[in-house]
Amino acid sequence: MPLHPEIAKFLAGLPAPAEGPLDPVAMRAADEAHVAPVHERLPLHAVEDTTVRTPSGDVPVRVYTPDEADAHGVLVYFHGGAFFLGSLETHDHVARALAKGTGLKVVSVGYRLAPEAAFPAGLDDCYAVVRRVAEDGRSLGWDGTTLAVAGDSSGGTFAAAVAARAHDEGFDRITHQILYYPSLDLDFDVDRYASLRENAVGYGLETAD
Repeated sequence: MPLHPEIAKFLAGLPAPAEGPLDPVAMRAADEAHVAPVHERLPLHAVEDTTVRTPSGDVPVRVYTPDEADAHGVLVYFHGGAFFLGSLETHDHVARALAKGTGLKVVSVGYRLAPEAAFPAGLDDCYAVVRRVAEDGRSLGWDGTTLAVAGDSSGGTFAAAVAARAHDEGFDRITHQILYYPSLDLDFDVDRYASLRENAVGYGLETAD
């Protein structure tokens, strides 16, 4: 099946994958270099950087308030990045769009990244923030209704895992789960999924990544 011309055009513009071992620090810096300046971003009523105290330490979050209402439903958002890329900055535009589009207050989580912070550090951060929002929602301006978890790519994986963990632990405050192209099977055996060989290079998400 041939690629759609627009997809082929997009792929042709992607930089070639770097040779040798992956360098997460350099790759993160490259991503950050493409972040739009603040004055070019979607305007909202308020955007605030803060931290959430959790059992494993303080987790940085960015809170997006869409309008002047005294209270809102809350959407806790986990950014993508293959578990080792992405940040509050690189996915700021996604969080802003979610706040604007849903009318919910969005809490974007700056969870710890691999390989420096091994699994389950990032998942623990995401889950702890959701629990904290539910336990201390009044200070955040949560209206006690919607408490959604959402994420894209690896963040979608974390959203699914957070919801599953909440279910297993009897935590029933999550009302919605929104998964944007998550990885729900992390078995990277190239003999199990042919696409891991056929699309290993040149399609924007390398198998090595």
